[in-house]
Amino acid sequence: MGTPVFENIDYEIHEGRARITLNRPEKRNALSIELVEDLRAALWEADDNKSVHCVILKGAGRSFCAGYDLVPSRKGKEDKEERRRGIGFDDDAWQIEKFQRCLRTLAEMHKPSIAQIHGHCYAGGTDLALYCDMLICADNASFGYSALRNMGAAPNQMWLYHIGPQWTKRLLLTGDTINGREAARLGLVLKSVPEDLLEQEVEGLADRLSWVDADMLSANKRIINIGMELMGAQTLQRLAAENDARAHTAKAAKDVFRQIANEGLRAALDDRDRPFGDSRARVSGPEIRDADGRLIELDE
Repeated sequence: MGTPVFENIDYEIHEGRARITLNRPEKRNALSIELVEDLRAALWEADDNKSVHCVILKGAGRSFCAGYDLVPSRKGKEDKEERRRGIGFDDDAWQIEKFQRCLRTLAEMHKPSIAQIHGHCYAGGTDLALYCDMLICADNASFGYSALRNMGAAPNQMWLYHIGPQWTKRLLLTGDTINGREAARLGLVLKSVPEDLLEQEVEGLADRLSWVDADMLSANKRIINIGMELMGAQTLQRLAAENDARAHTAKAAKDVFRQIANEGLRAALDDRDRPFGDSRARVSGPEIRDADGRLIELDE
């Protein structure tokens, strides 16, 4: 059998690794249901391939992933059978869980995964990246979840297991962003490197994984993940999906989606983010801002 071909991702096998590239650069690789279903299929294909020791996940174009696609998907496809089309709490949670099941494949598969992050890693992009086993980013990458200011709650919750409760609250309650170096300092990612060295760093780690028996990698990944499950990681993900559906009932969420329908996405995002200036947080040192709300750079 040849290498499978997917519509929304690129997939290749090379020297003991599967490289999976999100390939919607015109949308900054926003996560549609079609893309995450392609991703799930590719991940299980890689997991089933005895020659694959690890998976590298990256994005085409200027960003790793800018979040969930807010434009309705499956355009022009009318299902003949009855599907969930309601707007009740249970319908909402069901749809959120559908996305979540696809992303959680990264945790459930046997082979280890490396996220190679450049540009924007926002909202759903962080949900995707944080299910990977190891994250390596460019120094100038940007991480954040500004959608939580008024659109809902995080439908996946792996931040807590990487950076603890205080920084999880600081970043998710405000929707502010941090750069790659700060993400590494907090432990959100394994490490941060100059952008021109990012691919070399990731491929070097993949080389080292390729020298280890794949079954041994699987055994050692599994016991670490079981440890996280004993800390409640899997249960928290199920609760996160339901909690997001609950957050969608808040007045702010109803108002912003009404504004998107009436005025367009850009106008709604501009109104939401205007008070936050440049939306940046500072990991070390005081946050001193100018009159426009932009962080003033400090001497290290």
